[in-house]
Amino acid sequence: AAGGRGADQGGTARARNRGRRGQGGVLLDSRGDVVGMNTAIYSQTGTFAGIGFAIPADTVARVVDKIIRSGRVIRPVLGVTFFDSFQGRRFGLPPGVLVLDVQPGSPASRAGLQGTKRTQGGIRLGDIIVAVDDHQVRDENDLFDVLEERRPGDSVALSVLRNPRPGR
Repeated sequence: AAGGRGADQGGTARARNRGRRGQGGVLLDSRGDVVGMNTAIYSQTGTFAGIGFAIPADTVARVVDKIIRSGRVIRPVLGVTFFDSFQGRRFGLPPGVLVLDVQPGSPASRAGLQGTKRTQGGIRLGDIIVAVDDHQVRDENDLFDVLEERRPGDSVALSVLRNPRPGR
């Protein structure tokens, strides 16, 4: 998919062991249900105190299944970079994923998606992806969720807003 994959990381608030470095482990809720896998910690002090990050359990299950079947994870891509949807709302953009740039030769380029351009009059906003195969896309997390269910080479139908204007 486009941009980065930070969308699959969730912050956690739990004590981390001083066990071996790089220790991950299962993240459980208060009922003992598996909700994720701990992957990293951000610590300003270099100790095991800070903000922990975990991958959701459903994402882990999907990835593990792919690794078992093929030895690696290959995700489908559109070939776009995008503007952070949270920031887009602050600028009055409608829900969806604003395309900043379209990679030449990518599936998005072949489909005719338009990226954001600088013009003499200012900035012309690119397309905003609002649906994939009839699944509403409010932000990049929705886009990633829909694409995660697809395989590289699958065709998808995109619904976009062309020439969007903030506040519309």
